[in-house]
Amino acid sequence: METKDRILIKAEELFMQFGIRSVSMDDIANNLGMSKKTLYQYFADKDELVHGVVDRHINKIQEDCISCKKEASNAIHEIFITMERIIEEFSNMNPMLLYDLEKFHHKAYQLFRNHKDKFLLQIINDNIEWGIREDLYRSDVNIDVMSKFRIESMMIPFNVVVFSPGKYNLAETSGLIMENFVFGLASIKGHKLIQKYNEQRQKNLSYEESKK
Repeated sequence: METKDRILIKAEELFMQFGIRSVSMDDIANNLGMSKKTLYQYFADKDELVHGVVDRHINKIQEDCISCKKEASNAIHEIFITMERIIEEFSNMNPMLLYDLEKFHHKAYQLFRNHKDKFLLQIINDNIEWGIREDLYRSDVNIDVMSKFRIESMMIPFNVVVFSPGKYNLAETSGLIMENFVFGLASIKGHKLIQKYNEQRQKNLSYEESKK
């Protein structure tokens, strides 16, 4: 693996676990077993490194979103596949991550905002249109409003004032908000399908627990 990629992967791992502000360039270098001088040969400063990590992570998310759409047999199935991916990712994510990004790394945060407000918004918009065509979502849904509502509701679990990390689990809270969103969109036909996927999900969770 290229040294630059090793640095990006390790930095992302540490940022996800501890947040961005609390991880120094020394911490990253030490975890990689390299000198800080070597680190600075690839990234001029921490801000540039954070930008690289965010850019790499966004590319991965976009690939995952496209993969979820390809795997899904219907719009609700896409939501449930996406939910599983989000819960898996958020289970290892420090809720302070986005706060740190917005407050201390403006360029990288703008990169994330563009991804959220363009790519993710379009993904949600396409899903709602798909669900309406299949009669799984209500035909009277305002696609523009609900797409924007969903994209902003994604950010709510990261509000540490409302959902303090010591009391609320980021992954579980995100999953609950996403599930309630799809229930609000769904037609009677869609509700039955949601119930089916929920039952399957519970069976899978029970199976995973039994293996521990």
